[in-house]
Amino acid sequence: MSILRLSHVEIKVPDLELATAYYTEVLGLVETAREPERVYLKCWDEHQHHSVVLTYSSSYGLAHMGWKVESLEDLDYYAARLEDAGIAVKRMQGLEVGLGGGTVARFETPSGHQMELIHGMEQVGNLLPLTNPPPRPLGLVGIAPPRIDHIFLTVEDVNGMTSFLQEVLDFHLTEQVLGDDGFQIATWLEVSHSSHDIALVTGPDGGLHHFAFWVDDWNDIRTASDVLAYHGVRIETNPTRHGATRGHCIYFFDPAGNRNEVFTGGYWADPDEPPVTWTEGEMGRALFYYDGVVNQRFLTVHS
Repeated sequence: MSILRLSHVEIKVPDLELATAYYTEVLGLVETAREPERVYLKCWDEHQHHSVVLTYSSSYGLAHMGWKVESLEDLDYYAARLEDAGIAVKRMQGLEVGLGGGTVARFETPSGHQMELIHGMEQVGNLLPLTNPPPRPLGLVGIAPPRIDHIFLTVEDVNGMTSFLQEVLDFHLTEQVLGDDGFQIATWLEVSHSSHDIALVTGPDGGLHHFAFWVDDWNDIRTASDVLAYHGVRIETNPTRHGATRGHCIYFFDPAGNRNEVFTGGYWADPDEPPVTWTEGEMGRALFYYDGVVNQRFLTVHS
């Protein structure tokens, strides 16, 4: 039994049309459906109905995150483990879940984040044929990442939330920043053998630091930077590299103030490998290996 990967994120935005224009024309996501107060989007190489949902709200931030499981048996298994841990679970299916459907077990994490495990979301196919496909569709716009990659949350108790992910949901800790007092300041965890699928950093409970899209290599990071600059998107950090995860990245903001990342690189992780530890004094290099420093604004949950 295991969770496969990050399935989708639902993001709050106060201007739905402006956010939709940004995510389709600058990020280059594909709109798959809409409701009066929701727009459903996916990356070009994703087969499922959506990986990003934009939801009208007076504020910004994370509404919920979804994690894909392979079977209904997996869903039942983790729902039982959550309930054994004292976490209330709500089961939903079909249109009760939203467009795209599926069967869901939704709950609130100890850090106050809305999280769900989902099986059976509608499959709509990527933008390539299943017989003799080219490597990439023609006519893509914007950055056009092939898939969503990971999510980074703020939590007050990094130790407690990390333990919850490990002990209840079988996430594997790959890297951590340990404070001089021995407590975890930040952690990176995986379920898909990547360097990380979720990360946590000390901050307000329920907070979204960023969510990230995968691109294939460093040249795509450069191209993404060109697209962002052309469209006047505020770039928070120029193309750089993480120490933790070894990934290459660039950070920027959507019009609502939600932080986005385009990410590539990293390494293959097996669940029996011990975590890499960064000390508090080297936290700057863990986050931004070249500069070796991290400003306080980057650790906030908004722009």
